[in-house]
Amino acid sequence: MRYIIIYTVITFLLFACETPANERGEHKSDSIQFEVKYFGALKNIMHKGDISAQTDLSNFENIKHLYAIGALENLKGEIQIIDGKSHNTLVVDSAISFDRSFDKKATLLVYATIEKWNYFKIPDEIKTYEQLENHITSVAKENDININKPFPFMIDGNIDSFNWHVINWKDGDTEHSHEKHVNSGPHGTVENRDVELIGFYSDSHHAIFTHHTTNMHIHVKTLDNKIAGHVDDLTLGKGMILRLPGI
Repeated sequence: MRYIIIYTVITFLLFACETPANERGEHKSDSIQFEVKYFGALKNIMHKGDISAQTDLSNFENIKHLYAIGALENLKGEIQIIDGKSHNTLVVDSAISFDRSFDKKATLLVYATIEKWNYFKIPDEIKTYEQLENHITSVAKENDININKPFPFMIDGNIDSFNWHVINWKDGDTEHSHEKHVNSGPHGTVENRDVELIGFYSDSHHAIFTHHTTNMHIHVKTLDNKIAGHVDDLTLGKGMILRLPGI
């Protein structure tokens, strides 16, 4: 009888070890490990005119799975880093120029390292910026992401349209507004394009890395590498995919 009991216990332990945690009923939400960090603040840019460097991008060059957005020193371009690769844009001779290096500095930078993403199809009825924000909030809640803390997200697919700009601030101008930021450099509306959107969500960082009217800060890169920069508005296309940090 003693040997039967021992055999039963050993068999149970082996089964438990070989069975995936989610099939054992264990809650794994605490295993979604990431931390959003930032340098600089929109309120310092907008209200104090502080567009000086807050960090050096060279500090981030060798970080694997880095995702970041922001603005270059002196507001001379936009920062997009996707999976450790730089897609920064600045203005040369009134046109967009891509900078793949990490040799610039940032006046604003929001970043996180994400090794794995979970993928979610966005319902086709989700179209507007506001609808997207609400949808991201709901999906994050449903998938064990603490929405009381900032988190990154990605969106892939063919977008109906987006309004964009690449900031190219005039030297010596100390009066800041969103409208002037948009109009300072190349900007416009693009339709029907395959894109990667990279964004950060937070309901507690208004005037830090989101504007006071939204919980999202989003940048875009077209897959043809013709445009990358800040998103001012958008209309989603059908079948687009939301990515959120995963285990």
